[in-house]
Amino acid sequence: MRTPPRYEEIADYLRALIATASPGARLPSDADLCERFSVSRMTARQAVQLVAADGLIERRRGAGTFVRSQPVLRDLGSPLSFTESMRSRGMTASSRILKRGEIRPNDEERAALGLSAGVTAHVLERLRLADGTPMAIERVVMPADLATSIEGDLETGSLHSAFERAGRHPAQALAEVSARHATKRQRELLELPASGIVLCEQRTIIDQSGVPLERTVTFYASSRYSFRAVLVGEVRPVGG
Repeated sequence: MRTPPRYEEIADYLRALIATASPGARLPSDADLCERFSVSRMTARQAVQLVAADGLIERRRGAGTFVRSQPVLRDLGSPLSFTESMRSRGMTASSRILKRGEIRPNDEERAALGLSAGVTAHVLERLRLADGTPMAIERVVMPADLATSIEGDLETGSLHSAFERAGRHPAQALAEVSARHATKRQRELLELPASGIVLCEQRTIIDQSGVPLERTVTFYASSRYSFRAVLVGEVRPVGG
């Protein structure tokens, strides 16, 4: 009878732990596994890589190995804010402001916002977190006059709520999504491995009067997000 390699034995041990653990729970480190099973670090790492290939865990640089949470489902083009989306899933949203201030928008941003040449805009770039886990890097460009009318804590609060307090209600979103390899900065901020992939969503938010509110580019950690497109077909009368 074949004796399984030690790394398979360790992988089975980790799978048993995962089966009874909550999403986001911390798992033993490579050093812990080495000590428990009296194996080399290379053998422990093989076991962890085997379980990672099953999509059951995620490794965060400098933090450890954790049970992977189910990806957050997001409707493509939804005007729902990140804060509202996380709240609906029972998660607490927070942000870390990376950049904020006046900029000269590029041609794409100017066209999306309907700005004249030479007019400045306001940028707000934030790292978005859910229950402390980094989920996305969001870069919002908005008309400068709108930026001066919003107020509130944008680290724990919602930008869309600030828009609504100013009388501008996000009503429609036009969006497109693509996948790409994460840059070094994105990997560091989102705690992704060297082979990390991000989903890039570019969207324009329009208010209740049809006036553009923001042009946003968001980079989501692909392992923590899933996008859904809702297609509505033409309704035909019976017998038509």
